[in-house]
Amino acid sequence: DAKHLVPNKMRDFFCTINLDQEEVFRTQVVEKSLSPYFGEEFYFEIPRTFQWLSFYIYDKSVLQKDLRIGKVSIKKEDLCNYTGKENWFMLQPVDSNSEVQGKVHLELKLNELITDNGSVCQQLVVHIKECHGLPLINGQNCDPYATVSLVGPSRNDQKKTKVKKKTSNPQFNETFYFEVTRSSSYTKKSQFQVEEEDIEKLEVRVDLWNNGNLVQDIFLGEIKVPVKVLRNDSFQAWYLLQPRENGNKSSKTDDLGSLRLNICYTEDCVLPSEYYTSLRNLLLKSSDVQPISASAAYILSEVCRDKYDAVLPLVRLLLHHHKLVPFVAAVAELDLKDTQEANTIFRGNSLATRCVDEMMKIVGKHYLKVTLKSVIDEICESPKPCEIDPIKLKEGDNVDINMENLRYYVDKVFREIVGSSISCPTLMCDVFYSLRHLAAKRFPNDPHVQYSAVSSFVFLRFFAVAVVSPHTFHLRPHHPDAQTSRTLTLISKAIQTLGSWGSLTKTKLSSFKETFMCEFFKTFQEEKFTESVKKFLDDVSSTESKEPSGVNEPVHLKEGEMYKRAQGRTRIGKKNFKKRWFCLTSREFTYHKQQDKEPIFTIPIKNILAVEKLDESSFNKKNMFQVLHGEKPLYIQANNCVEASEWIEALCRVTRCNQKRLSFYHPSAFLNGSWLCCKATIESTEGCARCTADVPADTQIEIDGDRETERIYSLFTINRSKLQKLEEACGSIAVYQGPRKEPDDYSNFTIEDSVATFHTLQQIIDTVEKLNESHEKYQKKRSSSAKYGSE
Repeated sequence: DAKHLVPNKMRDFFCTINLDQEEVFRTQVVEKSLSPYFGEEFYFEIPRTFQWLSFYIYDKSVLQKDLRIGKVSIKKEDLCNYTGKENWFMLQPVDSNSEVQGKVHLELKLNELITDNGSVCQQLVVHIKECHGLPLINGQNCDPYATVSLVGPSRNDQKKTKVKKKTSNPQFNETFYFEVTRSSSYTKKSQFQVEEEDIEKLEVRVDLWNNGNLVQDIFLGEIKVPVKVLRNDSFQAWYLLQPRENGNKSSKTDDLGSLRLNICYTEDCVLPSEYYTSLRNLLLKSSDVQPISASAAYILSEVCRDKYDAVLPLVRLLLHHHKLVPFVAAVAELDLKDTQEANTIFRGNSLATRCVDEMMKIVGKHYLKVTLKSVIDEICESPKPCEIDPIKLKEGDNVDINMENLRYYVDKVFREIVGSSISCPTLMCDVFYSLRHLAAKRFPNDPHVQYSAVSSFVFLRFFAVAVVSPHTFHLRPHHPDAQTSRTLTLISKAIQTLGSWGSLTKTKLSSFKETFMCEFFKTFQEEKFTESVKKFLDDVSSTESKEPSGVNEPVHLKEGEMYKRAQGRTRIGKKNFKKRWFCLTSREFTYHKQQDKEPIFTIPIKNILAVEKLDESSFNKKNMFQVLHGEKPLYIQANNCVEASEWIEALCRVTRCNQKRLSFYHPSAFLNGSWLCCKATIESTEGCARCTADVPADTQIEIDGDRETERIYSLFTINRSKLQKLEEACGSIAVYQGPRKEPDDYSNFTIEDSVATFHTLQQIIDTVEKLNESHEKYQKKRSSSAKYGSE
């Protein structure tokens, strides 16, 4: 959220997330506010290098261009300082001198020349090779050029490169020569006279500009290099473009308002797979360790300040290696030891409940879409008033009609859920089967507990949560408006209660905090609801193989607006690209003139041969990719790098088992009678580059096991001091069984078997130390091979 925004009157605001100058996400518009609450969450992989993560607040305008009020820019290197906690940031002014991105490749050299009369003078050679990652200007690639200057107290020699048209990665390859010192015979009357000692004050400055043709040129960034660092040596490096020194200085920075952000940023250096063998094996055998609290996976959750940090990579790794079900069963059994009342089963935020939550989010994505998407779309797109709280009713609202509307929606959502057991993923069924039997074993005298153990997850922590926040589960693209959000909250409450009916008696309706909900539920007191829930819970916690239903509906995977190049045309230009609505299901990839219209073009998934990036040089456009199928390639431009990466990943995932997938492709387009990449003149020539998207080993869920193990290694490294404290605690308990000397140090840890825990801790610490050495070697090698002239 934001507060105290200018101008000091109610306006419509929205916020964007940018990688450098490239917008990757934007929030919904919050109307008529000075302190807008956005409350939106974005999770994304960053597919390219970047310097700044920036957040811009815009004042939405209907007739004119949206006005940028201010920004928060955080340098990549500083993101770790803010991660995992909320911070208020003062908004900074936005001006052209401070908006930069990209880098420039320079080679600098000082030569000594002998003149005709035998004296020695120095010459500076500046070879400007190329730039990379310059920003888009008004949504298009820029027309960049560079000015190269030698600047000192009494001189400013400037030279200029040629303009490169429509590119963010211009190849200049131009060399400029500057006289640094003159020979002693040179007349001192010249204004360029520079004595030898003045070399300390000279610097090379390179400024990047966008050629504006008829309008003013736009500043893209600059770099400065002192000449004294060269010392008769050749120096070649990439330099990150910097803002102008006077950027932001002219404006006040304390009166634009502030923005509250919660950023979680992780960056991992993933080594080759063989480096992780020891740590991976230690984690994967966790479910076999007795007791489970002495296992490496359990210890990870104990030492991490936030269990969520540990659970996400742990669940992914165990899923990838088919070890999750026995581990969840083991930690759930430990959880049940501490559960005294059957009606509080799996209600807390323990390691077991967090693992099941995360597993359901990963493997249940498609299940949610198949079950809930159509009914959630209906509620959001044609909402009926459903408020039944007398205090919140608006003037003119009829509570009886609202109750009817709410009843209609709840009935529909409930029917979809209890009829969906056939679509429930096998892995979820296996986990629910384990939980059900563990609960029955723990509370043998309670016949309902085997149902409440499953319903506490599938109704309360899966379906009810997805209903109340559909955008989080990708059922809707945006956060719903306030009225729809309230309707979804009421439906979610109802679903939670109906799901609990398998274990609750009808007399417990009086336990509702709100009287109006109690009244609403009196209309539901029918045996069929209880029976439907019981049958559904029986089905989803059974290990019997489910027969697929006769009609297999396609799963909706992704949709959105992008640009596609008109097929079958040879003309190149802006008119050649049309905005279209794209839709990907498990069966076909289509595009439409508008959302909800009939498709103009359809490619069956089985016909897709490859999905690859397209070189920017093909059409001088960024973020392009190609879908290769039986006809001409379909060339598509996404709106930003994150969106392009997500579409490529989704298309690759759904086509990975296609039998006729290509091994080679053309990274550029076929234009004007030849392929731009390999210059072959026959359009049907086999590709000149190997396809990048191989078929993954795990066809069920695409998870990078090495990456998850690296994340776990990072967490162990961060919490090294806690591992040592836990090790000391185990030693103390094993040696001295009397009163604990320093309970504060380890009273929060679960230590059932100090000897087994101590043994595992030694293995963890030893494995982490070996990985530390490997990382240090890699970083040394990396720093010696990569030369950057500036941070």
